[in-house]
Amino acid sequence: MIKVDDLSKKYGAQTVLSIESLEIPKGQSFGLVGNNGAGKTTLFSLLLDLIQPTTGHIVNNEVQVNQSEAWKPFTSAFIDETFLIGYLTPEEYFYFIGELRARNKADVDTLLAQFQDFFHGEILGQKKYLRDLSKGNQKKVGIVASFIGNPEVVILDEPFANLDPTTQIRLKGIIKDLAAKEEVTVLVSSHDLMHVTDVCERIVVLNKGEVVKDIKTSEETLKELEAFFGG
Repeated sequence: MIKVDDLSKKYGAQTVLSIESLEIPKGQSFGLVGNNGAGKTTLFSLLLDLIQPTTGHIVNNEVQVNQSEAWKPFTSAFIDETFLIGYLTPEEYFYFIGELRARNKADVDTLLAQFQDFFHGEILGQKKYLRDLSKGNQKKVGIVASFIGNPEVVILDEPFANLDPTTQIRLKGIIKDLAAKEEVTVLVSSHDLMHVTDVCERIVVLNKGEVVKDIKTSEETLKELEAFFGG
């Protein structure tokens, strides 16, 4: 589904990402972990063609992402609040994304109804602009908007950050349900080792821009990760 080949990103003399080869098969729930500056957001930004690689390329479902936009209809993401439009209400934003993905208001409303517990009465019907919501509530909007249009690839960068414990638990259930669909490939980055271990069947560790571990999740994975980062 996703193939990374001889990929690097440099800023001046500094190399922030260097991955010789990485493959993520269709339907996999893929976790990306690493300390600040490890290259997690850089990799996701390259995958979404937000920045250009210094060398190499990424192929998403046979489409080289920096040469064609044909990957966009089946790929969705929420990286941070810059993906939002601050002067819209959540409803307006959801409908806008729906239009981009050829979904009418009824389709969007049907999807939103599935996330009432996740929204916890703080998103819909509040008559607030997105810019006036808390960081956590902005994140809720961005995450759910990424599900509109039944994407085949969903990319979430630090989805658990700024969420309260109850919402984190609900989000884990949402990601698990999404990952259970064989046709959906889910990529999640997180600093929370426990959460990413819970929701991902495979975890890659980045350190200084390089892949240093590639683990199939098991009962021992959390201990292995804690030993690595605590060593």
